[in-house]
Amino acid sequence: MAKADTMPAKAKKKRKPVTDPKKLKASNKRAGRKIGGTIAIFLFLTLLGLFMVLPIWLMVVNSIKPVNEMFIFPPKWYTLNPTLDNFKDTYRVLGQMWVPFSRYVFNSAFVTIAVTVLQCVFASMAAFCLAKIKFPGNKLINGIIVLALLYNSNVIYLMQYMVMAELNMINRMSALILPSVASTMGLFLMRQSMSTVPDAMIEAAKVDGANLFTICWRIVIPNQKPALMTMAIFAFQGAWNITGGSVVYDESLKTLPTVIQQAASAGISRQGVTMAAAVILFVPPVLFFILAQSQVMETMAHSGIKD
Repeated sequence: MAKADTMPAKAKKKRKPVTDPKKLKASNKRAGRKIGGTIAIFLFLTLLGLFMVLPIWLMVVNSIKPVNEMFIFPPKWYTLNPTLDNFKDTYRVLGQMWVPFSRYVFNSAFVTIAVTVLQCVFASMAAFCLAKIKFPGNKLINGIIVLALLYNSNVIYLMQYMVMAELNMINRMSALILPSVASTMGLFLMRQSMSTVPDAMIEAAKVDGANLFTICWRIVIPNQKPALMTMAIFAFQGAWNITGGSVVYDESLKTLPTVIQQAASAGISRQGVTMAAAVILFVPPVLFFILAQSQVMETMAHSGIKD
């Protein structure tokens, strides 16, 4: 009995069921609003997803349509007689160019890999200096970077062409690679990510005798994999679609998107070839995105920096 008397008063009280009709009605209203909001969000995201998938669906459907079905009006969202002749015609048309088809594939792969690697390297080093090194003009440069995000690359294209002409880069592979290495978005993304690294970690590395280059590549960047892989995704997508038709005239230096544009400009009879080529160009960025996204999600789930 003594133990029962010493039990807390809160433990003795049991929650009574709500029997007040007004409270029950208010609770049901809140639950209904919560369920209604969830359904509205689900429907909105579903419509948004369908809107984003629609162009991909039309591209794939048109790539397997016979030529006679492409000119049916109104256009259909499906094909009655699917065929792979468009892909065969694409390989045949591109194989009849001035240089072998494999050369165009090599040029695109080389430019894409070079731009992606160099952009990640230079953006990471520059972002480390802007985020963790105090020097005169640091805030001014950061402000210019934010301002540069507002401008499209077409704004500086004329000045860029004049600089490349002075450096004798026209009609060279460097004209496709070097202008794309500098990425304002990649630099801004890496700087924002590196600014979250604790200064105590860098100071401890300096005490241990590490220089700035070692701190950057062995301490800071290994902890920036999510931001680094995100930048690599954007860099790969942009580099894979580089045409460079106005700075490269030699046929052996042209990339795959440039040649496909030339083949598509032959007329409406090549629409099937154009759609098949678009599907071919669509596959590598998607595969790279899937591989890089898995690395991003794994790193964000298992890594973290605490001060």
